[in-house]
Amino acid sequence: MTASPLIMMVDPAHYEVSYQINPWMEPGTWAADSQANGERARASFAALRSALTGAGARVTTVAGIAGLPDMVFPANAAVVLDRRVLVARFAWPQRQGETDAFVETFAALARHNIIEEVATFPEDSVHEGAGDAIWDQRRRFFWAGHGQRTNLAGVHAVEDFFRQKTVRLELATPDYYHLDTCFCPLSGGHVLYYPKAFTEEGLRTIEAHVAPEQRIVASDEDAAALCVNAVNLGRTVVMAKAPPALRARLEAAGYEVREVDLGPFILSGGAAYCMTLRLDRSSDPA
Repeated sequence: MTASPLIMMVDPAHYEVSYQINPWMEPGTWAADSQANGERARASFAALRSALTGAGARVTTVAGIAGLPDMVFPANAAVVLDRRVLVARFAWPQRQGETDAFVETFAALARHNIIEEVATFPEDSVHEGAGDAIWDQRRRFFWAGHGQRTNLAGVHAVEDFFRQKTVRLELATPDYYHLDTCFCPLSGGHVLYYPKAFTEEGLRTIEAHVAPEQRIVASDEDAAALCVNAVNLGRTVVMAKAPPALRARLEAAGYEVREVDLGPFILSGGAAYCMTLRLDRSSDPA
């Protein structure tokens, strides 16, 4: 019997939008009514957690730390495969304190036998975790985003540590600063992606690995709603509130769509995938 997916989330008690390190971030909007926005964030977090457990996942929620508001986006915490963890080395000073915090988090998970090994990226690398290293279970390689928050040394570190193939996709714009904001491989072999986020070479690479009938191209509206930043569990796709046309295309491809209002987190440039980290990914064939 296959175990249900295991997902880590970080409690949003310390979440706020207090600085700007990507074009989405709106600290002024947050500060205009921080109490109400905090309440909305906690409600959105609970709704996402409920959608994930309703789709069959187990969710473990860990504590955040005051002064590190973006810990609530643990997709950036690490790359995890085969119970081995490579903890992120962040590009922006505002997030660099998360590295030590997440090392402690994963050490605690190791004590509970959820994780076997914890390491950090080498000092010459910059890499922001599963946001830029997305495991494709069907194709059995990492899609590797780079060019914004992750450098090529970070991509090489993923290859070396996990001993797995990476397929590199260069990101073209700071609006889509992690691969997970614009690219989502799905269980049926489809890939949901936003072409304008990639360089021409990146697009050619996608087209070389994904057949035309498996490409689900996100519109400007889909991308602006951060719907591509989705969590796929079997035939269920959990995402931010989606334009009807995207929902219809995913349903036509055989997926059930579960939408969650993630507006308070979109104020920081993150949505469903950013707020989660799969802990049980395996390189074994599906």
